[in-house]
Order: sequence, then C-alpha cells, then structure tokens
Amino acid sequence: MRNQDPPRHPTHHRDHTPEHAPIRNPGTTVTTTNLTSGSPLRLITLFALPLLAGLVLQQLYSFADAVVVGRTLGMDALAAVGASGSIMFLLLGFTMGMTNGFSIPVARTFGAGDAAGVRRAVATGAALSAGAAVLLTLVGVPFSRQLLVWMATPASLLTDATTFLTVIFVGCASMIAFNFLSGIIRALGDSRTPLLFLAMSSLLNIALVIVLIRFVGMGVGGAALATVTAQLVTVFACLALIARRMPELRPHRSDWRLRREQVAESLHLGLPMGFNMSIIAIGALVLQYAINGLGAEAVAAFTAGSRVDQLAMTSFQAFGMATATFVAQNRGAAQWSRIRRGVRSTLLLVSGIAVATGLACVLWGQDMVRAFAGGDAHAQEILDNAHTFLTVNGSLYIFLGVIFPLRSALQGMGRSGVPTLSGVMELILRSGAALLLVGPLGFLGACFAAPLAWIGAAVPLG
Repeated sequence: MRNQDPPRHPTHHRDHTPEHAPIRNPGTTVTTTNLTSGSPLRLITLFALPLLAGLVLQQLYSFADAVVVGRTLGMDALAAVGASGSIMFLLLGFTMGMTNGFSIPVARTFGAGDAAGVRRAVATGAALSAGAAVLLTLVGVPFSRQLLVWMATPASLLTDATTFLTVIFVGCASMIAFNFLSGIIRALGDSRTPLLFLAMSSLLNIALVIVLIRFVGMGVGGAALATVTAQLVTVFACLALIARRMPELRPHRSDWRLRREQVAESLHLGLPMGFNMSIIAIGALVLQYAINGLGAEAVAAFTAGSRVDQLAMTSFQAFGMATATFVAQNRGAAQWSRIRRGVRSTLLLVSGIAVATGLACVLWGQDMVRAFAGGDAHAQEILDNAHTFLTVNGSLYIFLGVIFPLRSALQGMGRSGVPTLSGVMELILRSGAALLLVGPLGFLGACFAAPLAWIGAAVPLG
C-alpha cells in the first residue's frame, strides 16, 4: 500500500460555491497544462524543453553582452562586469529565488482546481515582490561603489563596475517583475509563453547592447541599460497577455485584501528559496573576493569561463524548474506515488545529460571561451585559465544532475528545510575553498570551489 495514492475526495478540498469553482479557461488561446495525468517523465520533459530553450536564450544574450564588451571595450571592461556579478547575484538572487517560491502556491492551487486560491496567490506574490523591489532599489543604488570596495575590486575596474552595478539596481524592479510573471505563467503548466517573451527580450537586448556600446558609446553602462530595458519591455508584454488571455491570473479587487495564511504560506516557501539563493551567492561572493586578489586577468578568465559554465547548466535548471511545477501540481491533487515516479525518472535522465554536458565542456570549452578574448594582450593566459575552470567543473557536473531535481522536488512539496541545509553546506565548502585553496594553488584553487560546493549540497538532498 505504500506506493498507492491515498483516496481523493474533491469535496474535502473545496466546496461547490463560485468562490471555489474549478478552473476553466473559456475564450483564450493560451494553453495551460494539467501535469497530474499522463506519463510523468514525458510531461516533465515536454514542459522542460521550452524552459531549456528560454534559459539558453538568456545565456546567449549574456554571452553576446560579454562578446561585445570584451571585443569592443577590452578585457578590463569584461572583468569589470564580472566583478559586479557576484554582488548582483547576492542581492538580486534573493528576490529571484523568493519570486520562484511565490509561484509554488499558484501551481498547487491550480492543481487542486481552486480558482479563487490561484488569484489570491497571485495577488499575494505580486504585493510581496513589489515590496522587495522597492527595498532592493533603495539599498542597492547608494551602496554600489562601497560594496565593490569591500569586495577588494581592483582599482582599474572599480569605476566601470560601479556604473554597471548602479544601473542594474536602478532597474531591478523590471527583473523581479519579469521573474514573478514568468513563474506564475509556468505554474499553470504553460512553459512556452515565457519562452516567447524571453526570446523577444534576448533579441532586443542584443540589439540594444550593440547600439548603446558600439554606436552611442555608453561603455559598460550601456550593457546594463540594455538588459534592464529589454526586461522592462517584456514585463509590459506579460501584463498585456495576462490582461487579455489569462483570466486565471487576474486577481479580483477582493483578492488584494491579503490573507494572513496566504502571506504566511508564500513567505514560508519564498523566504527559504531566496535565502538558499543568497547563501549560495555569499559563497560566490567570497570566491570573487579571492579571485579579485589574483588580478584583472584572473577575473577576466573566471568571467569568461563562467559564461560558458552557466550556459552548460541550463539543462539542469530547466529540469529543476519543470520538476518543481510538476510536484506542486501533483501535491495539490494528492498524487503521491506519481510524484515519486516523476522524480526518479527525472534524476536518471538529468544525470545522463550531466555526463554528456561535462564531456562537451572538457573537449570544446576553450573554443567557446575564445570568442571573448579578441586580440587582448593577455588572451592566451585568459584562455588557459578559463579552460582549466571548465575542465574541473565539467568533470563533476554529475552532482548537479542530482542537486537540481531533488532540491526542486522538495521545494515543490513545500519542504524548505533540507534545501536550505543543502545551501548552507554549499556555502561552507565554496567559501572554505576560496579562503584556503586560492592562496596556495592560485586560480586552480578557485576552480575547485564550485565542485566541492556541489558535493556538499548533494549529501543532505540525497
């Protein structure tokens, strides 16, 4: 009996008043997907593919930013962008993780057929996201330069890095809004629409980077402004879609009267996910501090290698996001054995992808990094260090094949304790490697930081 689903009694979950009527979607051309029936692995894979395409697009326009900056403005400018990256990840990563957590109640209530619950979850998440955006802007803008100084950013990079970080903080509300809106659309089983919006944002971002840097001459600030502008346009597109074609996600006036229990649920899921992103980012911050001490060439190599590394991780992230939505919907429908089958199958598939992706990074990573270097005087040293970084990371991607599905499954179940412990382990090992290995081993010590963190994170999840 252990692997059988408990009996489902819909009348125990909702009554038959209009307030709790099952969700219907009349007169709309937007397709939502119920993930509570059909082959789990097939559904997760089909749901993950648009997410994967979207993440690849996101990384490609980040890749394009780096190519334009590195080839047009030089490797010091690219290093300046990289020097601000870990701070941006720390402060924005919390709110991005939090908004992902806010989408889980939307998926759960959708899986349970609770239309009013979906609307209230959307309203609650929107209000909390707006508050986080205001707070982050007020804190981030005036302290951008000081944060970089505390990070021991090389003096030659400080001005450009401050410009980039300040512009990002000014426009952080657009990034938070885009992540939240994409999350609630995915929660209804629609992973294709966010892909279309992300494709639009990516193409616009690339065009704006070229115009603002090469023709307007804005420098690294132009790269940041291009990203913010592209995402702001996409936010308006998401809002227009929801207003015209997704009535499930349009809160009524009464839904904006926030209920204590829904605020508590959203915070219970969102804060640990945001905290998990933050403690991972703190480890990255410590690592960036150690790399900054190695000089601008090491910062540039780490930035270039990280661009390729982030592109390689997109498949793990896509299947993780798909698993979280699958689990949340099936949790709402009380399909427990189905959750187990889906997670087990996804683990096997993603582990195989991890092996293939790691091999590709080892064999062809240097060729991809070469796109950033151009004719820089230190190009070969940068290429060699970046290839070392990718070889070490790629050899141990198998741990990411375990971490992403398991962490996302637990978060989809509403269990935040173990993922948080996993993040703490990741923080301890990444920071420890940065502080203890970079001194004696140099750049090679920095390369071991992420794999050690992955090993530590996988243990409590397993």
